[in-house]
Amino acid sequence: MRIGIIGGGLTGLAVADRLAHLGHRVHVFESAHQPGGLATWHDFGGCVWDRFYHVILPSDAQLLGFIRDLGLADRVRWRPTQTGYYVDGRFYPLSTNIDFLRFPPLGPVSKLRLALTILYAARISDWRRLEKISVEDWLLRTSGRATFEKFWKPLLLAKLGENYRRVSAVFIWTYVKRLFSARDATAQREHLGYVSGGYRAVFQRLLERLAAAGGRLELGVQVTRIAPDTDGRLAVTAGGRLERFDKVVFTGPVNVLRQVADPGLVDVTQPGRDVEYLGVICMVLITRQPLVPYYVLNIGDESIPFTGIIGTSNVVDHAETNGLHVTYLPKYVLSDDALLRADDEAIRTSFFAGLRSMFPDLDRVGIESIHINRAVKVQPLQVLDYSSIVPRTTTRHPNFFVLNSAQFVSNTLNNNEVIRNVNSFFAVHAGAFRHEPTAAASIAAPAGAAL
Repeated sequence: MRIGIIGGGLTGLAVADRLAHLGHRVHVFESAHQPGGLATWHDFGGCVWDRFYHVILPSDAQLLGFIRDLGLADRVRWRPTQTGYYVDGRFYPLSTNIDFLRFPPLGPVSKLRLALTILYAARISDWRRLEKISVEDWLLRTSGRATFEKFWKPLLLAKLGENYRRVSAVFIWTYVKRLFSARDATAQREHLGYVSGGYRAVFQRLLERLAAAGGRLELGVQVTRIAPDTDGRLAVTAGGRLERFDKVVFTGPVNVLRQVADPGLVDVTQPGRDVEYLGVICMVLITRQPLVPYYVLNIGDESIPFTGIIGTSNVVDHAETNGLHVTYLPKYVLSDDALLRADDEAIRTSFFAGLRSMFPDLDRVGIESIHINRAVKVQPLQVLDYSSIVPRTTTRHPNFFVLNSAQFVSNTLNNNEVIRNVNSFFAVHAGAFRHEPTAAASIAAPAGAAL
């Protein structure tokens, strides 16, 4: 079959890889001039690495299986890491149980309630009841007011601003549950991983496999219409020309789906109010010396203009980045926030003022270059009863399929969940992509022998 894939991010190319190696002729359309979407790479001048920060957790079984299937398992590297917390103008380690016990901003009772909250959240499996209660109410109930005011509230304000008041407890549960799994139970240390070469190596392997199977990725082309064609096929208009496919898998956002898909292909219903998305502004420092010893430095100070500090070079071997240190400073805002469209220089000035207040001797790290990257829609804002407002997508054509991040209602958007979503898609729709053998093949092959 000839199959069209709309979207060349990790979802689209993972789907394309699976279909191409089932023997189908796959054509991927991507509007950007580089594949990968949020997982793409960037030339930072002096080194090339992921545009936004990514890391692999030991519990990321879906992602690790995918990497193994690509033949890249021997390129996965693991390293013990540290987490820190900045509050009241001071830096504190929070990597081990002893670090928590010593954390000066909290008293003994607050420390105990914080630990119990984290353990409790990590063991919750039914997320649905959590979306009925606000994150503030849930944390007050489990951690107490003192712990909330000193530990949780500053983090929520840093990540969400005043929007945290509208967010359900699912928000904090997803982060705690995922990050808790990074802890090595025996060593009581965090372990995180990456693929040597970054996600550029993953996408290069995907493209090599796609080309070897006779597939094609077309970059910088805008799909403007998808409509039913003759004989049950689908017509895709892209870059001003018409292409015909036996089946089409759409992996782009819902708002684009509404614009390009013929009403006869799909029905998108909005049960209630519109879904709000978080975007991100990410300043990236390329330095000769490390800024912090942590992979994640959480910031409990709302006067600092960025959400946290991600010391990627505390995970990634320096040889991968030509001896340079890569540090990400993200700021999450609603996707319609004017800050996402602010001038690069204004963002740089604001972020540097925050850096100077935290690191008076900032010049010691030897800044090589500074980069400002943006993404408008990173993940939904998980408000109360979020699952009830997620757009419901119903396909009306047997050869048209939709697979995108709008289907994530109880987890954060990360690459392990992307691959889990792809695997679930094929578990449901495997029969739809079986080969339709020719008459000659039907005679030669036993029934059910070919996929």
